[in-house]
This record gives sequence, C-alpha cells and structure tokens, in this order.
Amino acid sequence: MTAGQIAALVAAGAFVLLVVLMGIVLVKLGRTLDEATIAIRKAHENSDPLFSGANTTLTHVNTQLERVDGITANAQAVTGNVSALASVFTATLGGPLVKAAALSYGVSKAIRARRKAKAGVEGKHSSGRRRAVRRGGRS
Repeated sequence: MTAGQIAALVAAGAFVLLVVLMGIVLVKLGRTLDEATIAIRKAHENSDPLFSGANTTLTHVNTQLERVDGITANAQAVTGNVSALASVFTATLGGPLVKAAALSYGVSKAIRARRKAKAGVEGKHSSGRRRAVRRGGRS
C-alpha cells in the first residue's frame, strides 16, 4: 500500500467517523425538538383555561368599573347641587348676614369707646384725689 492509499483510507475513515458523529447529533437534536414540541402543545392546552379565566376576570372588572362610573357621576351631581345651594345661600342670606355682623361690630366698638371715654373722665377726677391723699393735702 502506498502512502497516498493510506492517506485516502485515513481520510475515508475520518469522514465515516464525522458522518456517525453528525448522525448522533442529529438524533439528539430531533429528540430535543420533539420535547420542545410536546412542551409547546402542553402550554397551548393549558393556556386556554387561563385565557378564559382572564376573560371572565376582565368581564367582572368592567362591570365593577361601570358601577364606579355611576357612583362617580352621582357624586359629581351631588357636588354640583351643593355648589348651587351654597351659591343660593350666599346670595340670599350672605348679604344680610354680613350687614348684621358689621352692625354688631360697629355697635360693640361704639360701646367700648363710650365706656373707655366714660372711664377716662372718671379716672381724671379720681386720680387727682388719689394724688392729694398721697401727698397729705387737698386737691
């Protein structure tokens, strides 16, 4: 056998070994793809109840949101009514109440000023007598 034939024989053996190794890799890859396919099927089968449950939950949430929307609308209407009532109260009773408060403030201020003036007049005469009594003489 010549060196060229031996080299060809070694190359052929290496090629056969390469083909065998590639076959093993392809078989394992095929098994992996089969397992992945089975996992995807199971996930798909299990997702149907999940999606139907999510759908039911969203339906209930939408129902509750409609109720909350109604409550919000009623609260807004009540707020508008209270605002209108406050405006009517202010328009009808606010002016007279302010006038009555101003009158009572003015009257109390005038009474205090009069009492202060009256106390000041009495204080002048009484303070002179006190000085005279303290000094020991008459005023």
